[in-house]
This record gives sequence, structure tokens and C-alpha cells, in this order.
Amino acid sequence: MPYSLFLSIAAVAVWLAACTSTSRPLATVPAVDLDRYYGRWYEIARLPNRFQAMCVSDTQATYRADGSAVAVANQCRTATGRIEQADGIAKVVAGSRGARLKVSFFRPFYGDYWILDLDPDYRWVLVGEPGRQYAWILAREPKLDAATQMALLARAAELGFDRQAFILTPHTPATR
Repeated sequence: MPYSLFLSIAAVAVWLAACTSTSRPLATVPAVDLDRYYGRWYEIARLPNRFQAMCVSDTQATYRADGSAVAVANQCRTATGRIEQADGIAKVVAGSRGARLKVSFFRPFYGDYWILDLDPDYRWVLVGEPGRQYAWILAREPKLDAATQMALLARAAELGFDRQAFILTPHTPATR
């Protein structure tokens, strides 16, 4: 199945999850300086999801300003060694001070991208959505120290995500 089809299915799933969620409210960080957030982020860990099922390593995302929106480029390596890329767009949710975005890889469907925890120096981030079905730990480098990684997994659990379900993302030296 093409990567774009996975993304469209995922967008619909996120939207439906957000519509039916009865979980307690999910807090985000108070504000995000998007100028500092822009750039490359490496996926350290994620909750498994259908739209990334083909990704086996080297998953990363690059964010950049695109007018009043945020351009998003996600890529990963598949089991065959091929690099898959998906390009999308994100919009900042009004009043969120950059901590909540709506991301789309297949318009008109948008999914929530909420920044739940963020290093003061923008070296790592915990991202999720209010239905708690999707979450990612991202870092500026392909590796994150074990103590920080464990702390972020613990934070995800505190917020109601399934800590045990997170899978780690390997990175090869060529992706750095």
C-alpha cells in the first residue's frame, strides 16, 4: 500500500479518535517557539501505528516555516532499504501559543500534533494527541541518553499513554 494511503488512513483514524475520546484532558507545554522548533528531529521511540508500519529505521521529521503554516517532511527506511518520504503541512491551533498543531499529509484530513513535554534547549520533545493512540519521542540527535529516554517514557505514562507499547527506532550512521 502506498505511503500516502497509509497517511490518509492515519489522518482519518486520528480525527475519529479525537471525536470519540473520553479520556481526561491532555495538557501541553505552555508555549513553543516555532523558530527554535524548526529543523530536523530524529524519532527515538513511538507508539506503533499503521501509517508507519513499513518504517523499520532512520525515521526523522523536518519542520520549516511555510508562510503562516509549517511544512513537514517525514521520512523513514523500509525493510527493503528504500527511503519513504511524506510531505505535509501543519497549522498552529489558535490560542495554543504553538503547542498544538493540526497536521495533514492528505488534505482535507488533519490530525492533532500536541507538544506534551519539551526540553528548554529544544533537544528533545514528547509529542502526542488527545486520544492517546499516537505518540512520539523525538530528539535533535539520532540517540538520546537512557535517563532522558526513560524520563520521557515515564512522562508519557503519567499522561495516560501505554508506556510498554512504545517501540524504539534504530538509526544507521548514514542518517546523521
